[in-house]
Amino acid sequence: MLPNLAVVLVSPRNPLNIGAAARAMSNFGCFDLRLVNAYDVAYHEAKSAVKAGHILERSRVFDNVGAAVADCDLVVGTTSLDARAVEHPIRRLEFGGRLMRRHMTTSRAALLFGSEKFGLGNDDLSHCHWLMRIPTRQEHGSMNLGQSVAVCLYELIRSAAVARTAPESKQPANSEDLERITSLLMDVLGRSGYVHARVAGSTELKTRRLVRRMGLSAHDAEIWLGMLRQIGWKLSQCYPESE
Repeated sequence: MLPNLAVVLVSPRNPLNIGAAARAMSNFGCFDLRLVNAYDVAYHEAKSAVKAGHILERSRVFDNVGAAVADCDLVVGTTSLDARAVEHPIRRLEFGGRLMRRHMTTSRAALLFGSEKFGLGNDDLSHCHWLMRIPTRQEHGSMNLGQSVAVCLYELIRSAAVARTAPESKQPANSEDLERITSLLMDVLGRSGYVHARVAGSTELKTRRLVRRMGLSAHDAEIWLGMLRQIGWKLSQCYPESE
């Protein structure tokens, strides 16, 4: 969740991009959308964005960037590093995201995205403390507005500590169930002709070790038992033991 972040779209023109930005905000738990000089038709059309209507319904429209970021202690602009000379510090997304996360633990921040065609203008940039860029390749430096919002927000919620946390483990299958699987498996393998009497003992040992190497959970063990019982029953119908 990003309760202390405002996403500011400056002069957006395409309703699909506005909707995509709102959808990305909903994905990553950021609910404060602000628009500056939005194209009115595009803005109203975007309010039908799939599963993001609540973001747009709560959004606010401002006449200028200064008014849009007035309550924010940190204002960060995004840039694709085009030919314009900029006088702000420019930080890669990974480093800039870390600085923003630290700031947002106690204070509000705004993240500015420019129009699809021109990006942020000089007047917009004058409100920024510094700029942040997504490290795209030089030959294709700009990204779609909705994609840019999604990438930046993901970086802001990303947590190295959580990434290192092991996934929640499931209840492992007990030895009794594993032995039942081994027994049923040996039975169907024998009926199918896979197991030869001369090596039946070693095949059973290999099968038992194989079953345990699978690391089955209790739930998966039940599934395997059900499948093997069904296979065994089907084999008994096709190849009665009396034959």
